Amino acid sequence: MSATRLLVLGAVRMYGKAHGYQVRRELQTWSADRWAKAQPGSIYHALKKMAAEGLLEVVDTEPGKAGPDRTGYRLTSEGETHYQVLLSQAVVEADPWQPQTELFFAGMSLLPTMPRKQAISALRQRVTTLRAQRSNWHQHLESSEGWGEPPHVFEMYRLWGGQVHTAIEWTEQLIDKLAAGEFVMADDSAAAFGAPPSNHD
Repeated sequence: MSATRLLVLGAVRMYGKAHGYQVRRELQTWSADRWAKAQPGSIYHALKKMAAEGLLEVVDTEPGKAGPDRTGYRLTSEGETHYQVLLSQAVVEADPWQPQTELFFAGMSLLPTMPRKQAISALRQRVTTLRAQRSNWHQHLESSEGWGEPPHVFEMYRLWGGQVHTAIEWTEQLIDKLAAGEFVMADDSAAAFGAPPSNHD
């Protein structure tokens, strides 16, 4: 599953209709090229690939002022479903060795496009997964002879354990904020971040 794929769908969805330059410019304002490696080439590739897959449809082509023509895209109904599935997976899934992945950051950047209760539920599932990983880590340390040897290698496992602990703590704090009504979510207002323009009509 690609962070760029999710981000591109989210950006097109937010505009309602967008061409590659708009998507690239939008994601650059989020610094997604740094934390998700969403580079121009991968953005344009994702647009073309998802159009071929029926997740995006070509709606028009604008003449380029100083370059090639700009092709406009918008989500199909299949694209909307795919977006919702990818977003939920991005928030829920936790890599056992890298709790903060590019995909998770992509999901977090688009979190307000989820209804509040759904976002809380997804984050709670994430916490459950992280706690299970932390428990397995402790069991290995206590019962597996030679696990994490030689001693300097064990330091990597100690770092990983600390990252998982921090990820759990941070996620629980975010859940508390959402439960307390912080942030504007998809079911709070048509002006929620990332909402498609049709929601504003």
